[in-house]
Amino acid sequence: MNEAYPLLALAEKMLWVTALAAAPVLLATLAAGLVIGVIQAATSVNEQTLTFVPKLAITALVLVLFGASIMGLIGDFTVEIFAAIASGPR
Repeated sequence: MNEAYPLLALAEKMLWVTALAAAPVLLATLAAGLVIGVIQAATSVNEQTLTFVPKLAITALVLVLFGASIMGLIGDFTVEIFAAIASGPR
């Protein structure tokens, strides 16, 4: 089990980084879909493009606003992985 611990720790950190990188886009898109769904239910307008276009625009806006920090997070994790590979087995 001692040999597997560094790999499990790395896998756990990878899952956290993935969640942190995906959370802004997913939460913003979820909120937009919920608001648009409520509006569509209230007005009985069931047009598919009314949900797709605003979600696409909000996704693009979130990526513009948070893209640099998301890439920084992923870049730092990548550097950490390569440093762990270069240091060899522990």
